[in-house]
Amino acid sequence: MDPEIKQQLAEIHALARENHRLLRAVRRHQMLDTWGKYILWLLFIVGAVGWVVTYLEPLAAKYTSATGTSPSGLFGLPTSADIQKLINSYKATPP
Repeated sequence: MDPEIKQQLAEIHALARENHRLLRAVRRHQMLDTWGKYILWLLFIVGAVGWVVTYLEPLAAKYTSATGTSPSGLFGLPTSADIQKLINSYKATPP
């Protein structure tokens, strides 16, 4: 084999190896980025649920004990009429 062709073949082989290494690095970073986004969204959702359980559940319990009724809205959330009743019950009670 001609030495010049052998040298060009070695250069092409080295370039192919470098290209393969770079593509693997890009794929690895892309996969880590995707998993990072999933974990971040999971943390946001868990944080939101934790906030609801910590702060809104006691308010809902106070609402049901203050009015004697349970919320009648979608998914058990209070409707605007229920909220108005709660406001009126707090206005009626002296501080």
